[in-house]
Amino acid sequence: MFIQTEATPNPATLKFLPGREVLGEGRAADFPDEEAARRSPLAMRLFAVDGVSGVFFGSDFITVTKSEGEWQHLKPALLGAIMEHFTGGAPILFGDLAAGDAHAAHEGEDAEIVREIKEVLDTRIRPAVAQDGGDITFQGFEDGVVFLAMQGACSGCPSSTLTLKKGVENTLKHYVPEVREVRAI
Repeated sequence: MFIQTEATPNPATLKFLPGREVLGEGRAADFPDEEAARRSPLAMRLFAVDGVSGVFFGSDFITVTKSEGEWQHLKPALLGAIMEHFTGGAPILFGDLAAGDAHAAHEGEDAEIVREIKEVLDTRIRPAVAQDGGDITFQGFEDGVVFLAMQGACSGCPSSTLTLKKGVENTLKHYVPEVREVRAI
């Protein structure tokens, strides 16, 4: 098994590409701390490496965020943990605990607007963000304001505010005129 790595715009996060499906198309799981990692045998293995502060699974990639240490020292242990996990055949998540985005049905007068927002996010924004090892998930819409959560490499990235305001907000305003603003939560 050959695992590729890629830098992300967040210097504290590295993207790992195991060359196979991790969660599958349209699915993501965020593990911002060790407590959340209890939902996944792979996330627990990665948090066992000293210096790991966050793990995120995308469709075909894994991002790991470090709190300390140098990538040259952390990377071999992380590659070993990923390889052991995939070659051992253990599940990625316990049961069907994939933590996708908040795609719950939205009712009321904003239901059509929310559907349009989610469609733009899923087709135009999330694929681009996944290229950088992260994800943006819909959290809500109220009075023209879209609330989004940044995950993976995007969470804590120095350029995430610029991405959110210049990229995501402008794109949503273009396709969904009812959107006035985008805020991260």
